[in-house]
Amino acid sequence: MLEEVERWLARRSWSVADRPLERVLAAKRGTKVSVVLPALNEEATVGAIVSVIRRELMTEAVPLVDELVVIDSGSTDRTAEVAAAAGARVVARDAILPRIPAVPGKGEVLWRSLMVTSGDVVCFVDADLRDFSADFVTGIVGPLLTDPDVDFVKAMYDRPLGDAPGQGGRVTELVARPLLNLHWPRLAGFVQPLGGEYAARRSLLEQLPFPVGYGVELGLLVDALHTVGLDALAQVDVGVRKHRHQDGQALGRMAAAIYRTAQLRLSRGHLVRPLLTQFERGEDGFAPRTYPVDTEERPPMTEIAEYAERRRVA
Repeated sequence: MLEEVERWLARRSWSVADRPLERVLAAKRGTKVSVVLPALNEEATVGAIVSVIRRELMTEAVPLVDELVVIDSGSTDRTAEVAAAAGARVVARDAILPRIPAVPGKGEVLWRSLMVTSGDVVCFVDADLRDFSADFVTGIVGPLLTDPDVDFVKAMYDRPLGDAPGQGGRVTELVARPLLNLHWPRLAGFVQPLGGEYAARRSLLEQLPFPVGYGVELGLLVDALHTVGLDALAQVDVGVRKHRHQDGQALGRMAAAIYRTAQLRLSRGHLVRPLLTQFERGEDGFAPRTYPVDTEERPPMTEIAEYAERRRVA
């Protein structure tokens, strides 16, 4: 590991216990905090997450979170209804920036969320978490409120796979971590580079391009490094993350999108064939299934006229 990264780990890696809630609240002052949950068919978990945030972080005694928004990206279940009943403001992805047709993908939802939130600090939380703790929010928001030199904070945690501790995060270990160590070794200290729980200053997020799909976490991390430098990035240990795991083929598609995101940042070149073929066993043997690899990216939000006008009026 680079000596610079070792020093960074000592200076910019914390535990949620390092910043008691009282200290975080005292440092908040006039800073507005928005929490965004991107959601697609998460009726089983989204309500509990919203309820915890409302109950523990949005009260008169603990006014840490000012805005809680669930962006529904076309759910066919009761995600929107459950989230609204729990106390979130629910916004449909397709209702945001209708001038620009939406495409499927998590990054698309996160990018559009900047248009319908107003926080100086924006905190993203995946909507499929189980046994959710408010520490996921306070942990990653805390450094942004107490340390003016920090611009981007990722959560780190243990990721069990079923009953096996530490075996989650397979795409991280097989794809993202090798890519970062080989090509962006200054980011090698991040424990969960692909984790969906992170917070950043709006002033940084609005400058960054957003890969529309699964590459968004890697893309934002790499671009944040180049935009504000390593010392403005940090990570906080928030405990254990439990969530719905995807099957191997879904992970393969995720890996392809992440590799594409890395390749684009390495060369700004074009893929010869932006497709991934996988195989599924059927009645007649193995059948090929081909999927497109996410190759589109949304520009920095500051380049969008509607966003610029909204910020000017505000």
